[in-house]
Amino acid sequence: MATKIDKEACREAYNLVRDDGSAVIWVTFKYEGSTIVPGEQGAEYQDFIQLCTDDIRLFAFVRITTGDAMSKRSKFALITWIGENVSGLQRAKTGTDKTLVKEVVQNFAKEFVISDRKELAEDFIKSELKKAGGANYDAQTE
Repeated sequence: MATKIDKEACREAYNLVRDDGSAVIWVTFKYEGSTIVPGEQGAEYQDFIQLCTDDIRLFAFVRITTGDAMSKRSKFALITWIGENVSGLQRAKTGTDKTLVKEVVQNFAKEFVISDRKELAEDFIKSELKKAGGANYDAQTE
């Protein structure tokens, strides 16, 4: 059966993360049968990492505050998590299903496809987003 997405519900969750006035900094999009729906959401990045287990696949939209001595700004990442124990067929389908998620999640600085929990480390994600962000005025103080 072809995968579908609940666009309205997912868009609401997406906008919650994009809102700087919101405490929510991440939201997941999970499979409910053959439909992608909003999953968990939260204000602590570590809580998101706990959801990424070896037997599931999910998408996440994450807000990370980056910046340097001159400015602070929010950067966004689209993370595709595919656990180690996810079957080959489901792995392959996740790639095509991501196009549905991208119909909702359209603004992000960097995209990640991750299967190793070490790559979910907040410092790694933050450093990759900082690289994608352009000018780094902190280098002047080093």
